[in-house]
Amino acid sequence: MSREFLERTINPALEELVPHGIPVNDRARVMLMAIGLQESRLVHRFQLPLAGATNRKGPARGFWQFEAGGGVAGVMTHNATKDRVLHFVRRHVGSTNNHAIWASLEWEDTLAVVFARLLLWSDPRALPEPTLANEQAAWDYYIRNWRPGKPHRQTWARIWADSIRFVCG
Repeated sequence: MSREFLERTINPALEELVPHGIPVNDRARVMLMAIGLQESRLVHRFQLPLAGATNRKGPARGFWQFEAGGGVAGVMTHNATKDRVLHFVRRHVGSTNNHAIWASLEWEDTLAVVFARLLLWSDPRALPEPTLANEQAAWDYYIRNWRPGKPHRQTWARIWADSIRFVCG
């Protein structure tokens, strides 16, 4: 499934970012794959609610688990991303309202990839090289940019290795 997801979802969306000055490379592919697997296993389109919660969905949407006031607001206002993202928001959502964008991320996979890649783009540090030796650097990059509430470090090493394999062979 993950190789297919890379080819059908991540790669085409990344190609749409090239005219907006965002390069396509294996560093970005591996990081996007790893974060998507870490956040949602590339299965859950919304954050699962906590056990015993009365709501059916948690506050995050899309395979990269963006929150309206967190990642969505960040990409929409960051100097490196705010102008680039507008084209995609207008095309996929028709509104620049953070809540409307957030709701769209649940089903608009191209938009979700764009938001995830632009969040990575907003970090002035270079994406880690996709090697097993860079697993800790990749984890640090993920933590710095996604700021997960309850990170699961114990799953990252396998996910990082799998992502390298899916992307680089």
